Amino acid sequence: MRWVPRRLRYGEEATLVEHLGELRSRLTLSLLALAVAFGVAFAFHDNIIHWLNQALPPDRRHPITLGVAEPFLTSVMVAIYAGFLLALPIILWQVWSFFAPALRENTQRVVAGFVLFAAILLAAGVAFGYWIALPAAVHFLTNYDNELFNIQIRAKDYYSFAALVLLAMAVVFELPIFILGLVRLGIVTAKKLRTSWRVGIVAVTALAVALPGVDPVTTLIELGPLLVLYFLTVAVAAVFEPRWRPKLEESLEVSPGETG
Repeated sequence: MRWVPRRLRYGEEATLVEHLGELRSRLTLSLLALAVAFGVAFAFHDNIIHWLNQALPPDRRHPITLGVAEPFLTSVMVAIYAGFLLALPIILWQVWSFFAPALRENTQRVVAGFVLFAAILLAAGVAFGYWIALPAAVHFLTNYDNELFNIQIRAKDYYSFAALVLLAMAVVFELPIFILGLVRLGIVTAKKLRTSWRVGIVAVTALAVALPGVDPVTTLIELGPLLVLYFLTVAVAAVFEPRWRPKLEESLEVSPGETG
């Protein structure tokens, strides 16, 4: 299939025109993946909407719309969110394939492992967000001062809020990748992370506050996994760092053929 660009090998030379052609092909594939994923998501948008509505209270699982075109536009918006999530692995693979030739083959294997681990953590974050964070946030917000307000849930606003919560939890669960990457590159050490645990807690708390969330419940739910993942990752880094250190020192050495 010639329309699928071939990934260059490390050190393989290519002209600027060839690089631009590969970039165009990979962008085209990414857009095509988005279009196909959107079509699939829109075909099943009723199932997706029912799935999202499960986080709402039982008596409010039919959010309201306020305009003639709003039901259609809301369904399209939900399909766009879901389509992007479906197409994300293909998009990330195209990005990785474009930049991979700049890395040595052993480094490519390490990065590929991190990418696979990141995909698993992404799925875990979305699952945690759907079953834990989103229901708790919705329960708090839809019952807050309910004796003072006639609380109605607008479909467009709810699905945007749900998407933000799921995105925030996906970002939260990527924290181990960031920390292990810093340790793998030798920027920080596991010992430094252990001794500076107070600084780590402050940084993690600041991240939880900065993530999407308009209520304290969502922020606290984001903070809990962040703290657990932070300390677990520090423990994992302490195990793997002795294995990574010799390889890092070896990669930093310049061979005679690469000097001058």
